[in-house]
Amino acid sequence: MRILLTGSKGQLARCFRDRLPESWELIATDSASLDISDPDAVKQMVHNFQPDAIVNAAAFTAVDKAETESDAAFAVNAAAVRNLAAAAREVHARFVHVSTDYVFDGSAKVPYRESDCPNPQSIYGKSKLAGELLALDANPESIIVRTAWLFSEYGNNFVKTMMRLAGERDSLSVVADQYGCPTYAGDLADAVIALLQRASARGIFHYGGNKSVSWFEFTQAIFQTAAAQIDGFKAPELKAIASSEYPMPTPRPAYSVLDCRRIEAESGVKASDWRKALSEILGKLD
Repeated sequence: MRILLTGSKGQLARCFRDRLPESWELIATDSASLDISDPDAVKQMVHNFQPDAIVNAAAFTAVDKAETESDAAFAVNAAAVRNLAAAAREVHARFVHVSTDYVFDGSAKVPYRESDCPNPQSIYGKSKLAGELLALDANPESIIVRTAWLFSEYGNNFVKTMMRLAGERDSLSVVADQYGCPTYAGDLADAVIALLQRASARGIFHYGGNKSVSWFEFTQAIFQTAAAQIDGFKAPELKAIASSEYPMPTPRPAYSVLDCRRIEAESGVKASDWRKALSEILGKLD
């Protein structure tokens, strides 16, 4: 299978590359090698390479920055997604696009299912929802994978930030009233590969961690794991605070747990065992 991968420097793309089946051929692009917001550039790349599938791991992910740079956010998270989906359809390639829990408002009390009505509260969330809709309009066979709280040994993420702060501070205040499911990017990469291997897969899927926690509880897990594995590690004193005590320019979903039953039923993929993954990657953060 020939794969065109975008966002090649991000943590999901790097994990995807690590797990690529040996028989698959890959062209990995980033913003320097392919401007996905340019429909002509996308069309030329796709027609030249003739991929069997396009995996879009590129995104404008700076949630707060998107509020003041909405044009840039929509260019990457919406218009570019349409370009890729349409080009995939032209060459009869499958198209996989990675989306986010931010398409929901976070007011739910039970895990979000794919059929639940989106209601994004931020420019970032609105741009990602627009990307989903444009992908499905341009290419009804598109696969949309919503995920949340992504971490890995690569790039910038919450785990690496907490480990850095642990070395800099004696105490940390962490929000304890926002809940979600940490998701290992390597597990998400495996899920995308499994969907590509299933010819009938199409539409929206949710993929996330197998246990929901607050940011405070996630931090506790990170430091407990580090203390068990790293000689001399000293965890900072943790203080649980409310979101109101840590104001952000952009609202975050208070509850963004995703129901992953559909992807398991249709592809056999289990929810991300994030505690196991955390234990495995903590000693090899880049």
